[in-house]
Amino acid sequence: MSSTPVITVDGPSGAGKGTISHLLAEKLGWHFLDSGALYRVTGQACVIEGVSWEDHEAVTRIARHLDVSFTTADTGEILVAYKGRDVSRAIRTEEGGRGASTVAAIPAVRQALLARQREFLQPPGLVADGRDMGTVVFPDAPLKIFLTASAEERARRRFDQLLAKGESVSLPRLLEDIEERDARDSQRKVAPLLPAKDAVVIDSTATPVADVFAAVMREVAAKGLK
Repeated sequence: MSSTPVITVDGPSGAGKGTISHLLAEKLGWHFLDSGALYRVTGQACVIEGVSWEDHEAVTRIARHLDVSFTTADTGEILVAYKGRDVSRAIRTEEGGRGASTVAAIPAVRQALLARQREFLQPPGLVADGRDMGTVVFPDAPLKIFLTASAEERARRRFDQLLAKGESVSLPRLLEDIEERDARDSQRKVAPLLPAKDAVVIDSTATPVADVFAAVMREVAAKGLK
């Protein structure tokens, strides 16, 4: 599709994709795509517009004309807006995650957002974080990473994140939500969550972030992408 290099980082929620992808994009000086944010914004747009996530036709219309913008704050935080309205916090809640997973299971929605995601591929390169980046969106990527971790570990990480924000959370409920989302993502008919055949699979369950990043950078070097 392009001579511009792309590295895809796929995997389930909580496996560390965002952290590793940000570090990788910063290290390489490449652009960054948080594909999950597009689905989260689509889900949140439905809430704002009073559209049920189960109304596939209406959700697809929203996805096709999604008025979303990404800006970087002075702190380095990525700010996300829908129709000029800041939804950065709303899309990162557990409800935002459920909305993203629900609308992402709609084939027409995935098709509507496909071209939008590919527009992020610009020189000098792109690090794409998602669930089907290596299998569907950028199948010709020279390096595909698939990060995984146990559901229990991913729930614990999310629990710690929410506690740090001062939110009241239940670890058993988080684990249940993660397992339900895993089932939706892996069992959907279109672009199910799974590693590309040529992906490098890394289990981050008991591995520190620095070690995971070092492993990824070794793969980057082996592909001559540094």
